[in-house]
This record gives sequence, structure tokens and C-alpha cells, in this order.
Amino acid sequence: MSERNTAIRSLHDLGLAAWFGGSLMGAIGLNGAARAEGGTETNRDRISSAGWAKWTPVNAAAIGAHLFGGGGLLAVNAHRVATQQGVAASTTAKTVVTAAALAATAYARILGKKVELASSSDPADAEKADKHPIDLDKTRQQLAYAQWAVPALTGCLVILNALHGEQQRPSEQIPGMWERARSATHLVSSHHHPGHWGGCGRRL
Repeated sequence: MSERNTAIRSLHDLGLAAWFGGSLMGAIGLNGAARAEGGTETNRDRISSAGWAKWTPVNAAAIGAHLFGGGGLLAVNAHRVATQQGVAASTTAKTVVTAAALAATAYARILGKKVELASSSDPADAEKADKHPIDLDKTRQQLAYAQWAVPALTGCLVILNALHGEQQRPSEQIPGMWERARSATHLVSSHHHPGHWGGCGRRL
């Protein structure tokens, strides 16, 4: 249990920190600044779209680092997932929430790109927007929901990450592994109980 995995843990934690912090800053700070300084709806869209576009490649790198680190941690802790009570459940929950956060991030970027094209002063962007008309007010609302969903979901990942850290403490590992082993033994013994009757219902 003393083995260190500093590199992959750092990738996992730093990637998640940037993903969560960047999305929260964008939803509060960037969008708030655009509303305060943009004046018209179109100018607000342009300001926020420009900011989110600058953040997108950094966010993608952060997500990639988090996923790579998470995969590495899962590989080195596979024995704990299999043998320690509660770890498999928390790992499954983390996987589901990660998938939801990825979906929300991708959806927010798709909606953000639509708003960006619709508000752009570039003739080429305006032409693209004309080919795919949208209900701008509805899209703005959906985008706001999606942008808030990302920090909410990644915040849940931070909490699950803290739970995983607690489960790695020696005081948690040994009882957890014993409980899993005891449950497995009980399951096996219930299927092979020695006091069975013969096939015709008579004691042999």
C-alpha cells in the first residue's frame, strides 16, 4: 500500500481542478462580465463566446489529463476495486458522473458555437448561421443550464475523489477488504450448504 503514483495522481487532480475551476469561473465571472459590460444581447454573446473559445483548448487538455490520470489510478488500484468493500460502488459512481460531465461539457460547447456564429460580425460566420437558423433565446437559456451543469457535476467528482482518498487510508482498507472477503465467503457457503436433502426429498 506504500507504492506512490505521484505523476498520474497529479494529472488526475490538476486536470479535475482546472475543469471544475475553469467552468465555475466561466459561468460566474466571464458570463457575469459579459452581461455587465456588453450592452446589447449581441455584444454580450460576442464577449462571452470569445472568452469560452479561448478557454476551450485549455479545458480539453485539462480533461485529457484528468482522464489519463484516472485511467492510471484505476489500473494501479484494480485490486482494491475488486477486494475492498465500497470501492467498486464509488468507482462506478465516479465513472457515471464523469460521463455526465463530459456530455454536459460537449453539449455546452455545441450550444456555445451556435450562439457564437449567430452573434458574429464575420460574414462567413453569418452565412453559416443563416444555413442553420436557431431560436437564439432558447439556445441562450439551454447554454446557461449546460454551463452551470459542468461545475455542478465536476464538483461532485471532487467529492467522490475525496471519498476515494479516505478509502485508501489503512484504517479503511483492511476492514473494507475483510468485509468484502466475508461477504464472498458467505455467498459461496450459502450455495454449498452441507445439510441438503437427496434429490427425492429423503435424507440420504
